[in-house]
Amino acid sequence: MELLYHSDNFVVVQVDVPAEGGGLSRGGYEIVDKHARQEIFIEGLMAESFKQGVQALAESQPDSPEAFDEFIERYTQLARQTLAVH
Repeated sequence: MELLYHSDNFVVVQVDVPAEGGGLSRGGYEIVDKHARQEIFIEGLMAESFKQGVQALAESQPDSPEAFDEFIERYTQLARQTLAVH
């Protein structure tokens, strides 16, 4: 796991899960909406689309946390998992 982004509104963590026996690894991004107290895990094509969108945003607006938060918010609208504190 690697923390990629942290703001007052969101946390984004990249997750890489190595496959057993040397197969293909699996991974994606966990996005936590702090205010809604919800999280979503995206993988596959959606994760690749997220990665490309973040890279494009970083190239065009590298110092704009507001722009990153707006972009991430589009993905958190898909969240259905409420966070639980253990």
